[in-house]
Amino acid sequence: MIRYRRLFLLPVDVLLVAASHVLAYLLRFEGSIPEPQVAVFWTGLLVSVLVKPVCFLAMGFYRRLWRYASIPDLVHIVKAVTLATAASSLVTVFATHFQGYSRSVFLLDWLLVNALLMGRSLVWRVLQEHRYTRRRNRGPRALLVGAGMAGRMLFQEIRHNPDLSYSVVGFLDDDRAKAGANISGRPVLGTIRQLRRVAREQSATHVVIAIPSAPATLIREVVHACREAGLEVRTLPPITDMLDPARLAAQLREVNLEDLLGRDPVRLETDRIAAYLVGRRVLVTGAGGSIGSELCRQLARFQPAELILFDVAETPLHHIQLELERDFPKQTVRPVLADVRDTEQVQRVFRESRPQVVFHAAAYKHVPMMEYHPLEAVKTNVIGTRNLARAAEEVGVERFVMISTDKAVNPTNVMGASKRAAEIFVQAFSEKSRTDFITVRFGNVLGSNGSVVPLFQEQIARGGPVTVTHRDVTRYFMTIPEASQLVLQAGSMGQGGEIFLLNMGEPVRIVELAEELIRLSGLVPYEDIPIAFTGLRPGEKLFEELLIDGEGIRPTAHKKILVAAARPLPLDEAERHLEELWSCVAKGDPDLAVHKLEEMVPEYRSTNRRAGGTVQVHPAAVALPSRQRADGAVASDDAGAAGAHAGRSGRHTK
Repeated sequence: MIRYRRLFLLPVDVLLVAASHVLAYLLRFEGSIPEPQVAVFWTGLLVSVLVKPVCFLAMGFYRRLWRYASIPDLVHIVKAVTLATAASSLVTVFATHFQGYSRSVFLLDWLLVNALLMGRSLVWRVLQEHRYTRRRNRGPRALLVGAGMAGRMLFQEIRHNPDLSYSVVGFLDDDRAKAGANISGRPVLGTIRQLRRVAREQSATHVVIAIPSAPATLIREVVHACREAGLEVRTLPPITDMLDPARLAAQLREVNLEDLLGRDPVRLETDRIAAYLVGRRVLVTGAGGSIGSELCRQLARFQPAELILFDVAETPLHHIQLELERDFPKQTVRPVLADVRDTEQVQRVFRESRPQVVFHAAAYKHVPMMEYHPLEAVKTNVIGTRNLARAAEEVGVERFVMISTDKAVNPTNVMGASKRAAEIFVQAFSEKSRTDFITVRFGNVLGSNGSVVPLFQEQIARGGPVTVTHRDVTRYFMTIPEASQLVLQAGSMGQGGEIFLLNMGEPVRIVELAEELIRLSGLVPYEDIPIAFTGLRPGEKLFEELLIDGEGIRPTAHKKILVAAARPLPLDEAERHLEELWSCVAKGDPDLAVHKLEEMVPEYRSTNRRAGGTVQVHPAAVALPSRQRADGAVASDDAGAAGAHAGRSGRHTK
């Protein structure tokens, strides 16, 4: 639809078309049109002012915002003028019966119309820029870090957007070729290392990081320099998270923890993923949890025939259903309120929905809570997985992707041992199943339910202290979207029985994580907010691992995904272990269940001994006792606990 206020350009263009026609004849005939050409001249003039504007309208000339005229707009002018000139010339030669029309006038007219219309666009752009120039010196003075394409686009957006009050004084960039250059009227004032000096000289109060692909090291450098200089800092999201790269300024936000930790963008083989998802019925267990809900969002982009949301927690299930129906209105979404521990219920759901692909994210994941409730860990993480695997085999599911954890590797806690037991069963079951069972093992996810980041933020908001169990404790981290995307990718690669490992990058010290969160809150660690070290809790490690001794790894076609060499247990032996585990659950004996887990998972040795329903800490752990918060919850540095399930029996989400 054309806005009427843009049509005021139409009479201007009619005059320019007429002028170009006259000039073409005057140039061709050196200022005097011969008598035999006069009739053709008037005919051509009439045709031009009637036909060319119609062509411009047909080409969408007046839908464009010429105040933002750029190279693509100039190319569009050339295309429209070429069509209009060809059309008017054909009409003219037919109207004059091919008599007396000079062929060189075609070319001259084409050149002149292009020049005049481009000139008109340039003048309009200059007038608009002058209008914005009068306003651009208002607001806080800001430096843009990054003089690349994103920086230039952001600068233009800031200049044209009346809601943005920044006054950009210049750019900073480490590219020596740009030193001293002038970009859209603003100079490149120095390198990023010179930020504090340049900000002081230019009286800047704000800094914007305009590099969507900026590595974490650069962001940390800029943020630390800004803190020391008392500058406000903002950044652009990663290019993969941008809603609309053409409107960068609207997406400016504060620097967050994910920016400082830094993860390379995930590159997905979308064709390969689409091949097993598009048009299929896909079921996600734990669909209301952190990983499960993000899996649902990512899956909806691949347009499955039906997306079945399986969860025992009513409210999160309702929330993700509403979100998917809002964001993907064409996607068929079916919520199923069900419990993975209920064998008959699981079988009924699978028979009714007959999924073709299953993503199993339902699990109890909170390490300290499972130390207190080992029977719940066994029922959900082990028996629940067996229920799902058997139901998948019964209805002929093509692909079953189970999400596991790095805590299943050489586990020192019930949660990790239960997830390892589930891995063992799935691998064994895959050997004789027509369903491809695939396990994906990864570490902690930032910002998940019950993880360390929300806990630290809560403690900071209360004024501290922030509680960390040990000064040297480290964990691997990735973002929820990254983990979910890599799970989809790994699911496309498995043939059955594999354990895929996601490349978690470098481990992060939890105390450094706490320090960065305090700084992001505008406070100083150990001064404004104290950090207290409370001691490792039962079942916790200083360091997490992704590989069991003897597994071995080999690369895959995707640089962020590795595969562990399988060591499957015979299915009859795995089934025997699970039957005995179920017997322990039926007897209500947690100690017996833990001993059975030790038998099934040889690398697991429990440090806890239970008596009378209470947890007794092993003497080796007494020197570093666990500390509880005033509200009774244990302060956790276990960021992999991706679902705070304590007190909500039956909520199985990662």
